[in-house]
Amino acid sequence: MFKRRDLLKLAAGSAAVATTAPGGIRLAQAQTAPASNGTDAARPADPAAFDPAAVVEFARALSKRPYKAPSSNLVDPFASLTYDLYVGIKNKPESLIWPTDNVGFALEPLHRGFIFSAPMEISIVENGVSRKLVYSPEQYDFGRLAVPPNLGDIGYSGFRVLLPRDGGFSEVAIFQGASFFRARARGQNFGTVARGLSIRTADPRGEEFPAFRSVWIEKPTISGNALIIHAILDSESVTGAYRFTLRPGDATIIDTECTLFARTAVDNVGIATMAGTCVFGPLDRRRDDIRPAVHEVSGLQILNGNDEWLWRPVSNRETLQVSAFIDTNPRGFGFLQRERDFERFQDDNQHWELRPSLWIVPIGEWGPGDVVLVEIPSESEVNDNMVAYWRPKQGLAAGSETNFAYRQFWCWTPPDRPPLAFVAGSRSGRPPGAQSGARRRRFLVDFSGDIFADPQRSAEITPSLNASPGAISSVRTFLNRERKSLRVLFDMDAGSETLSELRLVLEAQGKPISETWLYRWTP
Repeated sequence: MFKRRDLLKLAAGSAAVATTAPGGIRLAQAQTAPASNGTDAARPADPAAFDPAAVVEFARALSKRPYKAPSSNLVDPFASLTYDLYVGIKNKPESLIWPTDNVGFALEPLHRGFIFSAPMEISIVENGVSRKLVYSPEQYDFGRLAVPPNLGDIGYSGFRVLLPRDGGFSEVAIFQGASFFRARARGQNFGTVARGLSIRTADPRGEEFPAFRSVWIEKPTISGNALIIHAILDSESVTGAYRFTLRPGDATIIDTECTLFARTAVDNVGIATMAGTCVFGPLDRRRDDIRPAVHEVSGLQILNGNDEWLWRPVSNRETLQVSAFIDTNPRGFGFLQRERDFERFQDDNQHWELRPSLWIVPIGEWGPGDVVLVEIPSESEVNDNMVAYWRPKQGLAAGSETNFAYRQFWCWTPPDRPPLAFVAGSRSGRPPGAQSGARRRRFLVDFSGDIFADPQRSAEITPSLNASPGAISSVRTFLNRERKSLRVLFDMDAGSETLSELRLVLEAQGKPISETWLYRWTP
């Protein structure tokens, strides 16, 4: 399902003299005109010997030139496609890249149109030589569309990464639209989406959407089980050189390395940005919906630089909410889908329980900053209304060069898990006797862990709970040794306040035995 809110519309294509390569894909022989994506003046002739270091040099040189917005031109009928017409454009089987080469992967170039009007120049690197993919309408079945003759090279909007499965191919990742990409583990549906970079998300000054303009994809080997993608990112404020190393498996791992070059000072930049959907769950305001819950994100997990495990359930709010979790050298963070039971959702179409968790492991020291959570009100399940990212405290200074590296786990369960009791569920509702609209709420938080089965250790457990601002009352605990769970029930009265930060952790002998549950209450 395409997510409409976050996708940036760029546009344009490029022209090249081409020859036909095996499999119906045309590879450029020589570049005869500048591409209209605004970046090619610094690119070497095509084909050419490929050096990954040259991608960094290209991004550096690009940052020293004024930003050139890409052309928005796209010929009809592609300029005005509806969703149904766009998804009706199908790649012919022979248009795939490497389908019979026994390299463990195949690529599917994606057509431009609908909200995907932005061009992405795609080059294939083989035996150290880079050649650009040249668009041909012969690659596609257009269904009901009447395609003009002599269409020429209009380029692509992105690509799918495919794995051989059961005599065919299965998608494992998609790179398409601005700097958006997504992946999934074996047996999952697509869900949470990542971004190469975010700038001024939820900022009154307006968000800026960097875009991957060019990619170079190295032909893999069957023994390597890895696909390496190099990319150039460009925007008004920043350029960047990226290297993605994708490894599929029970969890799909994407190692990301980037060097960012700031054209201008950027004080609100997002590293390892991710976005997902949460329409409603047990903590949200009630919905008139036949399903008990609709979300692909249960919450934000953080392992901070002090080795404290934090769990922050997400919620679809009445108003925009931005939360910042101050840290130095974070050890991990990500959007998790903890609900894996179909009964929690009862949705035979979307199967929210099959959506991936996305866990980020920073590589190296990231210094001071904060993990930012943005909760955007939404009534539509096609919107990615939950956003999270790392925001470095110092931002990006004009003319600076900054490196980041991190590992993404697209998974069922992150490899790093709290060695503590974890939050299995959270609920909220109006306490008995409270009037409708009163700023008094009852919360229920369920913890799960082996410690609760131990009679001696569990007898020492007490909840440490506070609200700021607000008052906590009626705190009760319910231990179930058979289910290895402990439930904490409490009431919170915000008085005249419109916001209250709640914090709950289970302790024994003054030490935490659970992850820390955090929640922001708003009316």
